[in-house]
Amino acid sequence: MEYIIGIMPALLKGTWTTLWVFVITLICALPLGLVLSPGLGSRSKNPLAVVLRWVLSAYTWIFRGTPLLLQMIFIFYGLPTIHIVFDRNSAVLVTFILNYAAYFAEIFRGGYQAIDKGQFEAATVLKMSRWQTFRYVIMGQITKIVLPSIGNETINLIKDSSLVYVIGIGDLLRAGNIAASRDVTLVPYLLVGLIYLVLTFILTIAQKRVEKRFAFYR
Repeated sequence: MEYIIGIMPALLKGTWTTLWVFVITLICALPLGLVLSPGLGSRSKNPLAVVLRWVLSAYTWIFRGTPLLLQMIFIFYGLPTIHIVFDRNSAVLVTFILNYAAYFAEIFRGGYQAIDKGQFEAATVLKMSRWQTFRYVIMGQITKIVLPSIGNETINLIKDSSLVYVIGIGDLLRAGNIAASRDVTLVPYLLVGLIYLVLTFILTIAQKRVEKRFAFYR
């Protein structure tokens, strides 16, 4: 117990870094994914819409088709070769936001396209504006549809944040790795795993409560 108490401050400091990456990424990636999803799911024949759809499709294909770790290494170590330099914190945030925004955009696109066309036609008959249609008719239904997928990606995000130690960010896993290497014991890793379990448990409970909140859309 004395040993555990002795290393907990370092682990808690690393946990704070993990939570910081998690919160900033979620706050930025969710709205970005929501904004990108209409262009990604558009079926318009307008040339500009077609070009935008191809660009967004390429973006989501790249960021969903390559490992997050590789993306982070490329942005931090690769981009400086063409004189685009990010510090460690900025490189982590840019990578995580772009990566998760791609996933969220695809999730929102699927939710948007799952809405029956009759919903839009009924709103048009009622002379509702596009904003009113989205706000009062569509948004609640999309939220109900995408909640499980968004919740799963959110839980993945808290675990993926452990990758930041590769470029020297002092997160939870790095703190545990330092303690384990220094003291030649697996106890820090067990504590790191326990902290991750607690964090994912909290997120799981929150997800279930939010899903219950939107259960009236059944």
